[in-house]
Amino acid sequence: MSEVDPQLILDSVGPVQAILDAHDGVIDVKDTTDGIIMIGLEGGCTGCSSTPMTAMQIYYALMKLEEVNDVVFVNGELPEYMRQFIDDKLQSEMV
Repeated sequence: MSEVDPQLILDSVGPVQAILDAHDGVIDVKDTTDGIIMIGLEGGCTGCSSTPMTAMQIYYALMKLEEVNDVVFVNGELPEYMRQFIDDKLQSEMV
């Protein structure tokens, strides 16, 4: 069982981190075993109406990493239709 370095996850969210910082949002990396990243958006993200958009941007950034097999938002921050939209976008970028 291999783990992805949690710092790599935090470093890879790019411009989203500035938004999180401005709104007291926190990415809590819970587990990275076997390239399955389990994270929660906490702090200012809790109850925020923009959390699904933030989760979508994080999902997009992390799924581009070779080490990442899946991203699971433990508090359900990423609706399935948004996840599917990003999966389709990533698939079209590979063509």
